[in-house]
Amino acid sequence: MDLNILAMLVWTGSGSVLLFVLMYVDSLFTKYKDFAEVKAGNMAVTTRMVMKLFAQGYVLATSISTAGHLGEALLVSVVSFIILLILESVVHFMIRKWANLDLDTGIQQGKTGYGLFSGALHIVGALIIAACL
Repeated sequence: MDLNILAMLVWTGSGSVLLFVLMYVDSLFTKYKDFAEVKAGNMAVTTRMVMKLFAQGYVLATSISTAGHLGEALLVSVVSFIILLILESVVHFMIRKWANLDLDTGIQQGKTGYGLFSGALHIVGALIIAACL
């Protein structure tokens, strides 16, 4: 087997496992059970989760293309996840206080616009983080 193909399999497999773990950890920080809500057809939760997965995947893809080692790429993705989690928490708090808009509750209630807004925060954050790599 060509060494490049083997490396691609290892990097892709490692990245996929990391993305799954990050999405699971993210689900622990929500007021609701993400996967149960997705299974029940809650489009707001599904939209937020898909956009967050895209954001994390984009950062991982960018870090892989710029990293010299797999460990470096995975570490950058974990750090970006933490940054995005903090960013989401801060923005949700500010919006709840200043605009009297509780994104988490709206997402749990299935308000798709709330999920889009929350997911967009992750995509914008990912674009900024990826530009820094």
